[in-house]
Amino acid sequence: MTSCRMILCRNFFLACFLAVLSLFALTGCQGLGASPAPSPTPTATPSPTPTLQTSVNHIIIMIQENRSFDSYLGHMTAFRQQSSPPIPINSSDGKIRDLSDAVGFVNTSPVAGDIAPYHTGSVCTENLSPDWEEHHVQINHANPAAASPTNFDMKGFVPVAFGESQAFAQQGIFLQDQTGHRAMGFFDETQLNYYYFMAANFAMSDNLHSPIPANTTPNRMYLHGATSQGFAHIPTRLLTSKTIWQELDEKGVTWKIYVTDFTRSFKTYLSFFTYINQAGVQAKIVPLSEYFSDLKAGTLPSVSFIEAGYFSGQDEHTSNINPSTKTATPVNVQTGAAHVASILTPLLTSSSWADTVFLFAFDEGGGAFDHVPPVAVPSPDGIPPRDLIAGKDVAGDFTMTGVRVPNMIVSPFAKKNFVSHTPMDYTAFLKFIETRFGLSPLTARDASMPDMTEFFDFSNGGPWAVPPIPPAQRRDGICDFATE
Repeated sequence: MTSCRMILCRNFFLACFLAVLSLFALTGCQGLGASPAPSPTPTATPSPTPTLQTSVNHIIIMIQENRSFDSYLGHMTAFRQQSSPPIPINSSDGKIRDLSDAVGFVNTSPVAGDIAPYHTGSVCTENLSPDWEEHHVQINHANPAAASPTNFDMKGFVPVAFGESQAFAQQGIFLQDQTGHRAMGFFDETQLNYYYFMAANFAMSDNLHSPIPANTTPNRMYLHGATSQGFAHIPTRLLTSKTIWQELDEKGVTWKIYVTDFTRSFKTYLSFFTYINQAGVQAKIVPLSEYFSDLKAGTLPSVSFIEAGYFSGQDEHTSNINPSTKTATPVNVQTGAAHVASILTPLLTSSSWADTVFLFAFDEGGGAFDHVPPVAVPSPDGIPPRDLIAGKDVAGDFTMTGVRVPNMIVSPFAKKNFVSHTPMDYTAFLKFIETRFGLSPLTARDASMPDMTEFFDFSNGGPWAVPPIPPAQRRDGICDFATE
């Protein structure tokens, strides 16, 4: 009995041993001949969403002279519709507030009756004035001193132009236009083909205004400091307010002002600010030729400003009266547009294209017509006008813009065919710089502006990672005041 029990136990242990040995052998074979079980695939880390801060490293601003939106881009809807293939209007409502929106809009001449917008035959325009008094009459002929811009009639452009012709005649200077009709002429895509192409393909606003209803100098103060510190005319002292250039310097952000007419003693409107005298500032005000060398070398600063050709006839200003000869010196708009093209087109094929935004506009309307009223805006600093001319200038303050100005936003990130209806003035350009580089607002005015990010799409290198090929600006227009 014991013997049998021992045999059974021995057999049991032998069976267990053989089973364990077989299992070990099987496992060993797997280790030698079979692949291990696959590990789970790691979850890919998503790429961060591109933003303004990660996409844009260069901002270039260029501002030309004295043209209104309707007078320059008023034919934009018709141009897009007539293009082959048609160029869409990428806006919230599929519309542009241009001449297609101004049906029935007229101004009345005291000697010629109602004058509607018309296609001008001349690429030169005789003198027009957008000074404080004239600007207020142009935008509200019925009540120039009114403070509510939403109700302005925009019917004073012809009467003011007529009055100028009469005033010049009293000085023995006789303009070709003796009715004031020149204020209602507009250019189309046959004359400004470069602007029409670029604004239609890239982005633009149909609600971008000059900062104040005045002429060039006080408006250009807003480009540098978002205020004119109470000046409605040319400042009689240097402005002490902080400039965008000072903020950039404090942040360690590079900048330059490129000057078209560098050989002239006057180089930049920053000269009206005390900051021009700070150490190192003058070295950043350089000839335009340096822009082209920086572009070629890939060394553009983070922020650039291009001063127009004020003395070389490349700024697109209306023609100026020469007091000594008592004649108008013609200024050809195609010459100025070709100058802009010579600056912008090389950017499209440069190494800097991939991370640059080019912001382009005009400083104020110049006395040319526009049918859309100004918009209400906050006073920059609460300073009232300090230099209004008694017996001439109407009362007013700095709480409304001037008329709309032509503009375009050119960048690989610009939305294709985009049109913004958001009201703004071009201190929004400063707000865009401040948003990109983390700067504080200069005044209440730029603080109130939209940051302009609605114009852009930063995904996948932008809609225009490969830019379109623009046409050469035409130079075949006739400069003849008799056909203006």
